[in-house]
Amino acid sequence: MIPFFVQIKCHLGRAYDVANALADAEIASEIYSTAGDYDLLVKFYVPAGTDIGHFVNEKVQLIAGIQDTKTIITFKAFTGAR
Repeated sequence: MIPFFVQIKCHLGRAYDVANALADAEIASEIYSTAGDYDLLVKFYVPAGTDIGHFVNEKVQLIAGIQDTKTIITFKAFTGAR
C-alpha cells in the first residue's frame, strides 16, 4: 500500500461536512482539521500501481464542499527507531 496526504480547502462553513463525507466514503485512513491555508489534512492508502492523480480526481475532489486540494506524496516514514 502506498500512503499519501491531501490538504483540502473547503468552502466556508463546509469543513465538517467534507470530513464526514470522507469518513462515510471509507476511503481515508485519517482525517485531521488544520489551521492555515487548508482546512483538512487527510491520509490515504492506495494499492501499489494505483494512479494517485486519478484517485484524487475521482474519489476526493468530487465531494461537495471541496474548493481546492494539494496532494503530498511521501517517500519514507521515520518511526523514531534508528
